Formats: sequence, C-alpha cells, structure tokens
Amino acid sequence: MATKLVRPIKLPVKLQGLIDNHLKPAWEKVDKEKASTWLLLSPYIFLFTAFIVIPVLVAMFLSFTYFNVIEAPRISDLYGLYNYIMILTQDEVFLRYVLPNTLQYALITGPGGYALSFLMAWMLSQIQAGPRKFVALALYTPSMLGGVFIGVIWRTLFSGDKSGYVNSIFLDLGLINTPIDFLQSGNYLMDIMIFVTLWSSMGIGFLSMLAGILNINREMYEAAYIDGIKNRMQEIFYITIPSMKPQMLFGAVMAIVGAFNAGGIGVALAGSNPTPQYSGQLIVNHIDDYGFIRYEMGYAAALSVILLLIILLFSRVAYRLFGERD
Repeated sequence: MATKLVRPIKLPVKLQGLIDNHLKPAWEKVDKEKASTWLLLSPYIFLFTAFIVIPVLVAMFLSFTYFNVIEAPRISDLYGLYNYIMILTQDEVFLRYVLPNTLQYALITGPGGYALSFLMAWMLSQIQAGPRKFVALALYTPSMLGGVFIGVIWRTLFSGDKSGYVNSIFLDLGLINTPIDFLQSGNYLMDIMIFVTLWSSMGIGFLSMLAGILNINREMYEAAYIDGIKNRMQEIFYITIPSMKPQMLFGAVMAIVGAFNAGGIGVALAGSNPTPQYSGQLIVNHIDDYGFIRYEMGYAAALSVILLLIILLFSRVAYRLFGERD
C-alpha cells in the first residue's frame, strides 16, 4: 500500500514574514533558563495572585467604603476614613474587649505554642525513629481535627451541668457544691480557650522543627563538646537553634498567623458569636460579627486590614529574630 506524502502547510506570506523577522529573533534572545523558571512558577503565581493578592486588595478597597452587600459599595464619609475612625474612637467593644482579648490570647498561645513545639520536637529527636513516628503523629493529630471538632470534645468536658466531666470530678471531690458553667462565664472562657489552643498547637510548625533538628549534622555536636560545651542547654542555644533558623522562622510565622487568626475555638466552645460577656471575643470573631451577621462589609474589611497590619508587624519581629542576615 502506497503511503501518501504529507505536504507541509504553507503559511501566508505576511504571517511567515512576521515569524521569520520578529518572533524567531525574539525567541533566540530569550533566556531559556529564566523562561523555564517562570513557567514552573506560573501556577503558584496565578494561585497566589487569585486567592491572596486580589482578595487583600479588594478588602483594602472595601475598607474605605460603606457596603451592605445589597447596595453597591460607595466611598464612606471623611474621605473614606470613616470606618477606621469609628474603630479607633467609637467601637467600645473593640477597644474594651476585642483588642485586649486578642493581644492576651496571641501573646500567650503564640510564644507558648511555639516554645512547646520546639520543646516537643527536641525531645522527640532524642528517641529512636520507630516510637518517634507514633508519638509525633499523636502530637500532630489535634491540630488536624479543626476548631469545631475540638470544641465538641472540650464542650463535653466543660459542660455546665453534672454531665460535664470536669464538674463531675469537682463534685465528687467536694471542691464545689453546684456545677460551674465554665463556657458561659467570663471568668473561665478565655483561660479554657488558651488551654485548648496550647493542647492543639503541635501543627505544621512542630513538624518543620522536628525535621530541622533531625537534619542537623551530628558531627557539629561532637565538635562543640570538644570546643567546650558542657551540657544540653548550651547545646540547644549554640548549635541546635542557630543550625535550624529557617525552620524556626517558619514555625514562628505560622504561630503568629495561627494565634491572630484564631477565633473559631471561642465560638465553638461558647456556642455563640459574640461570646458570653465578650470574654472570648477576638478580632476574627468581631469581623465575622460585622461581616456575616450585621452585613456591614466595609467595616468588617477595615477590621481585617487592621488585623493584617498587626500580623505583619509581629512577623517582622520574628524575621528579625530568626531571619538570615547576609
């Protein structure tokens, strides 16, 4: 059977001239290595732009507007600064409860969870690989459960009647005469939130620290002991931490973002937003309150911009402590 010859496709003269005179010389000048790099980065750049950059820019724009979801956004009074002026001067709940609660919660759970993550990672690095995997999985599991599921567990423990395990134990021991409604009391809710958050703080930062410690060259410790290091504490400060600064920085940033973005745990425990007596009300809860309950999207966007600035400020502090200095 005779084969048919495939004739080459002839392009129009003008199109062929454009390719020969412009496109081919331009392609020859392109740095192939840079082009391949940009090609590999393009999916991440697209996703980062679509889901991070654009939403942040939209939130910044809406923060200068009055937007109630029904009507089109319009620039608010006082040259668009009305929302920010109201937050800093007239929002009594924000100034009296939300901001102090957020700073208290973040400054305890952020550094506390970070220190616990490093401590547990260091302790796990001292044991054999077999049991280390199971213990690491057990410590990491609470961070995967999510705030709502954790809230269900701890709401059962701190239930305000005799069926609550904590109340039942206290009643049996004679420490109290009547059950305490822990989760509806302004005296206990914040403390429980902090405790639960620290319990579930072994997240991705913990795994990165564990990986960083395990990848440190063992010969560095031997050389350090020859040079005069005498105990494990000196070993940690002079060898371990300086050798894993990228993991320490990553863990610090994750701890900061997690601490300031928290909010679901308080609502899950208390069962309402706002939380009882605003005792567990954080900035994220305040944003949800105005954005998805009152539908004041412009005001909620201004709150989110303030939260972003706070996170950036503390992230810069973390970078100062653990960032590489060239």
